[in-house]
Amino acid sequence: MPGMQLVLASNNQGKLDELQYLFAPLGIQLIAQGNLGVPESPEPFRTFVENALAKARNAAHHTGLPALADDAGLCVHAFGGLPGVDTAFYATQFGYPKGDDHNVSALLEQMQNHTDRRAALVSTLVALRSADDPEPLIAVGRAAGEITHARIGEQGFGFDPVLWIPEFGKTFAQLEPAVKNAHSHRGRAAQLMLAMMRERWFA
Repeated sequence: MPGMQLVLASNNQGKLDELQYLFAPLGIQLIAQGNLGVPESPEPFRTFVENALAKARNAAHHTGLPALADDAGLCVHAFGGLPGVDTAFYATQFGYPKGDDHNVSALLEQMQNHTDRRAALVSTLVALRSADDPEPLIAVGRAAGEITHARIGEQGFGFDPVLWIPEFGKTFAQLEPAVKNAHSHRGRAAQLMLAMMRERWFA
């Protein structure tokens, strides 16, 4: 179904641009849910997959279009996988305002006395043909590495300056955007999602 429209359950322009680029080969046009008047979905769950499902269902329900949603965050081994779904608000737990830079500052402080610095950025993408689709497509991408002791690099956003990726010997913030996007948690999830869509929706 080339030319298919898919509502993205997000109003994040960076996420829209990144995913639109990745989904272009299938002829899919992504539309941010805000452009279609879709209200934000509650995200009450403790797992990425449940929140992504809720967001995709909400977008499909309000538009009648197939929907794609992403829920992502940082999972730190020493913290039992947290902050996880609370990643966006991580800094606020420690008296900082909400924001990427404050999240990084809070993380570096909380990691000070930990020798186990393993962590992964995780992205879970969910796609639905309709709000009642009994067989959602679910793709998980992980970018595993270690938390550095200080910020390194100027590119990217979020935790990119403090996630050291062993296969590159650099942080995500030191990589060119095209390289980072191909190997990021969201990039890996999108590649898996594309393969599933080809097989199950377009075959």
